[in-house]
Amino acid sequence: MSDQQDAGRDQTPDATADEMRDQPTGPDQPARRGLSRRGFFTGAGAGVVAGALAAGGGTAFAMSHGEDDATEGVDFNNSYPFYTGTHQAGIQTEPQRYCVYMTFDLVSATATDLQVLLARWSAAIAQLMQGKPIGAVAPTQPNAVAPDTGEAYNLGPSSLTVTLGLGPGVFDHRFGLADKKPKLLEPLPALPSDQLQKGYTGGDLSLQACADDPQVAYHAIRNLARMGRGTVGTRWTVMGFGRASAGKGQSTPRNLLGFKDGTRNIKEQSDFTDHVWVGDGDVAWMRGGSYQVARKIQMNIEIWDADRVSDQQQVIGRTKNVGAPLSGNAEFDTPNFTAKDAAGDIKIPVTSHIALAAHENNNGVKILRRSYNYTDGISQFGQLDAGLLFIAYMDTPQSFIQLQEKLGSSDLLNEYIGHIGSGIFAIPPAPAQGHYLGEALFG
Repeated sequence: MSDQQDAGRDQTPDATADEMRDQPTGPDQPARRGLSRRGFFTGAGAGVVAGALAAGGGTAFAMSHGEDDATEGVDFNNSYPFYTGTHQAGIQTEPQRYCVYMTFDLVSATATDLQVLLARWSAAIAQLMQGKPIGAVAPTQPNAVAPDTGEAYNLGPSSLTVTLGLGPGVFDHRFGLADKKPKLLEPLPALPSDQLQKGYTGGDLSLQACADDPQVAYHAIRNLARMGRGTVGTRWTVMGFGRASAGKGQSTPRNLLGFKDGTRNIKEQSDFTDHVWVGDGDVAWMRGGSYQVARKIQMNIEIWDADRVSDQQQVIGRTKNVGAPLSGNAEFDTPNFTAKDAAGDIKIPVTSHIALAAHENNNGVKILRRSYNYTDGISQFGQLDAGLLFIAYMDTPQSFIQLQEKLGSSDLLNEYIGHIGSGIFAIPPAPAQGHYLGEALFG
């Protein structure tokens, strides 16, 4: 274990050393049960975060796989360090199986309150990412309120990462930080695909918690929201399952349309350097950070399911079973956007999703996808309410804007989707040991 990981375990906000010693440790702890035995995971938390999840339609994570295929190859004791001094975890980290994403509004009007929150959240995230509670689960004082809500106790880290973002509102008149504002952090312009709903738009802060156990991810967001009460109020949230993007070494997953998603996602270090991490051209404190765009994309599932597979493949530009481009035979064949069939027709339609999004057709623009499927039950129209929690990282928001202006105007997929939620955030670099996220803002 690295020094940084050891140091992360020592950060214990809101708990005394005596309280932490009261927590059972060692071989007498109950064994961690398999993921598939949890049944359905529901948003049952008390307090501010529970209300936000309910209002946001945060229904259940379905875990229907059997023990063998659900947990095979998953190390629930795996953890990532928080104090790296480079990039925040949860960006280049291989995508985990579940995600809880939440945005917040700052309701306190002082820069000191924001500074204290970021410091306390940093210490708590370091604890959570090591699988540790953020305080006593059962305090020795019988009438005390427990600092940690306890639902992830003994579950292990489960590869948890928590990634913090700062929205444009952090740099308005309220906190005296206008001179620290990242050069490219502006609200996204109106885009052709927008069907935005106020309840899923904006936010001063964002938290993305990803883990291989949904209860671990939920626990992190629930407790961080609880810690922030009085300084922040919850704005919107999405609970994601079934990762819809692949990292290096991972097989390509499928989205709820049934197609492989993210085949050409950024995976090589050179692409992270060129397209994801902010360099010297922005404000100094953003170096090593990134920009995050989050979109809640609702899918018209019933309409899509009624369409012929041949039409679906023309919309996407790939085969449904293998995931090969229509110009090739295997998933990772490079698409040939000029190839024609025997009748002289272009094999990959120019308005297909992959043709419009390809870096070859966008002056080399690439973004990192880190998306998840979601379901919110049944819509007001009696249809399945489900879609994609699209999260992307890039060194300039213009990359997303350029792609989405093109996709939103002519993508064949637009008949079946609508962008109902949206947010943009600056992602600061990870702190070194002894420091906290966003500390450079207050120097």
